[in-house]
Amino acid sequence: MSNVGVVKSLYDGFGRGDIPAVLGTMSPNIHWYEAEGNPYMPSGEAWVGPDAILNNLFMKLGSEWEGFSVHPKSFHDAGDSVIVEARYSGKYKATGKRLDAQVCHVWDVKNGKVTRFQQYVDTAKFQDAMGAR
Repeated sequence: MSNVGVVKSLYDGFGRGDIPAVLGTMSPNIHWYEAEGNPYMPSGEAWVGPDAILNNLFMKLGSEWEGFSVHPKSFHDAGDSVIVEARYSGKYKATGKRLDAQVCHVWDVKNGKVTRFQQYVDTAKFQDAMGAR
């Protein structure tokens, strides 16, 4: 499977709520970086490994948001990297505020596994929806 195919399958799994399939595309030592200022990891430091991503991000997205979704628009093949232009949407349960934010993801893929993820997003929109500013 091509690197773009690997990343597309990850988004498809996330869209179906198949988190085990999503985690299965990740290298055991994946480095996952949220955008600096993202309320889930304001420092922009990496979570390392699928379990860290599951516990620090995916579980929170599932419990704190109503209908949180990622809507990929385009996939760009950059060799060992795949760049995805997308949008996030959902409603933060604690505030009742909706999120609609443009996002860019950079995925590094090696031997069919994702080794690194970098998110770029308007973190002010996340902070506003979550009541963090």
